[in-house]
Amino acid sequence: MSKKLSSLEDLAKIKFDNLAPDPDPVPKTQPKFQAQDLEAHFSNKGRGGKTVTLIKGFDGSADELKKLAKNLKQSVGVGGSVKKGEIIVQGNYREQLMTILKEMGHRVKRIGG
Repeated sequence: MSKKLSSLEDLAKIKFDNLAPDPDPVPKTQPKFQAQDLEAHFSNKGRGGKTVTLIKGFDGSADELKKLAKNLKQSVGVGGSVKKGEIIVQGNYREQLMTILKEMGHRVKRIGG
């Protein structure tokens, strides 16, 4: 190719033999939702007297657990974490979290106090 391309029209005239079109993207499938039996605990042990709400009993992948925890924390507007398969939400928000989880389709049992 000794000729310079001076316009886009010249570029459009070039034929590429070895190129193939992009394959169609594979649609991502959403995982099937499973209603679960969860437990809502209230605790202040080992936390310097600070109260937390614990959600236990979630059966699923770590990513699903983190997504659920993020959703719950954002819905009540507080912080928290995920440790040892439990969702820890700062503060006593057990009733609100139970309501949110029931609206999502989970079965929630109140444990303690």
